[in-house]
Amino acid sequence: MLILSCKNQKPVAKGYQGQGKSAVVSTLSKPVQKQWKGIWSFDNESIFFSNDFEGGRLNGITSDGNNHYTALITAENTPINVSPWYAFKVWSNTPKTITIKMTYKDSRSRYYPKISTDGENFTPIDSANFTGINEGTGSFGIKAVPEMVEIKVKTTKTPTYITAQELYGSTRVKAWIDSLAAKPFISTYEIGRSRENRSMNLMEISNGQHKKAVMVISRQHPPEVTGFLAMKSFIETLSGDSPKAQKFRENYDLFVVPLMNPDGVDNGHWRHNMGGIDLNRDWQEFNQPETQSVRDFLVKKESEGYEFVFGADFHSTWDDIYYPIDSTITGEKGEIVFDWIENITNRLPQKHTNIKPSKDIKPTMVSRNYFYVNHGMPAIVFELGDNTPRDFLKQKGKVAAEELMDLLAKD
Repeated sequence: MLILSCKNQKPVAKGYQGQGKSAVVSTLSKPVQKQWKGIWSFDNESIFFSNDFEGGRLNGITSDGNNHYTALITAENTPINVSPWYAFKVWSNTPKTITIKMTYKDSRSRYYPKISTDGENFTPIDSANFTGINEGTGSFGIKAVPEMVEIKVKTTKTPTYITAQELYGSTRVKAWIDSLAAKPFISTYEIGRSRENRSMNLMEISNGQHKKAVMVISRQHPPEVTGFLAMKSFIETLSGDSPKAQKFRENYDLFVVPLMNPDGVDNGHWRHNMGGIDLNRDWQEFNQPETQSVRDFLVKKESEGYEFVFGADFHSTWDDIYYPIDSTITGEKGEIVFDWIENITNRLPQKHTNIKPSKDIKPTMVSRNYFYVNHGMPAIVFELGDNTPRDFLKQKGKVAAEELMDLLAKD
C-alpha cells in the first residue's frame, strides 16, 4: 500500500503504514471492571507484589514454585484495542532472583518491560533477562510480538517497579504542570472533572490577551506514554526562554490538556476511561465528561473571540506516524500542517516517519476532525512509536515546536 506524503503527494511505502479507518461506535457508557488493588504475599510472606499505586495494573499473580511466578493482565472491559498495559512492583525480605511469566487475556505482549526503583526513572529490562514465548511474525502489530514473555528480576527490600511504559500518573503530571506554572506567563486551572471526579487540568501559556491560539491535548489513551513525552518536550520548548519562544508568545496563546484521561491512567487501563469508552471516539456525541470539558472550553474561548490556528493531539502506536487531514479537504488553510511535517522531516532525516492523510472528517468522532470541522483549526494526530528512543522523543518534540513557531511567525 502506498501512502501519500505531504501536500506534494509523493508516495512512500516504508515502515509502519498506520491503522485503517476507525469504525463508528457508540460512546454511551458501559460497565468497567475495576481491578482490585493491594499486596500479594508468597513464600511465608517473604516476597511481595503490589499494584497499589497510580497506574498500577496486575490482575492476578500465582506462585509456581522455585521462584517462578505467573502474572495475569486483563483489560478493563471489551472489546478493546490491544494495548495490554501492566505496572506492578515486587520486593523481598532477602535478595533473590525470580522469574515472572507475563500472560494476557485476549492479547499478546506488546510492551517491552521497563524497570525502576524509584517509580520515576525507568530503563528497559536487560535483554539477557527477557525471553519471548511463542514469538510473533511480521514487523508491526500485535501478531508480531510474543504471546507471552518471561523476565528475570533481582529483588531486595527496595521495591522494583515493572511496567509497560514509564509511569506518569495524575499526581506526577500535575507536578510537571505546576513546575511550569511557576513562570509568570503560565497559569493552570480546572476545566472540568472526570467520571471519577479527578481534575481535568488545563495549562494556559500567555503573555497577554491575544486572540490567536494553539490547542494541544495528550493521553486520551492511558498507555500512550511516548506521545506524552514528545508533547512534554514540545510544550517545554514553546514555553522556554529562547528568543523564538518569546516571540511566539508575543502573538499566540497556547492551551494544553496534558492528561485527557486521568481516570484511565490512574486505574491502569489499556484504553478506556471509567465510562468504558475510547475517548477518541467521543468527539461527535460527547457522552463522556472528559471530552465535554474540552469542547466546552473551546466553545467558550471562541465566544471570547479566539481564533485557533493549530491543533495537535499526541498519541502512541507501533511506530512514528503523522495523521493529518488531507489537503484536498483543508485547502490553503491546512498547508501549515504539511509544511510543518516536511520541515520536521528535513531536520530529523535519521528516522523515517510515515504520513497518512485522511479524507474522512465526518462524523467528527476523533479530536483532529472535531478541531477542524467545528473550530476551523488545522489539526493533526501526532503519533510516536512505543519503542522510539526517549532521547529522540525529546528531540522530536523540541524540533516540532521550533518548526511550528517558525511557520506561525510568517503569518
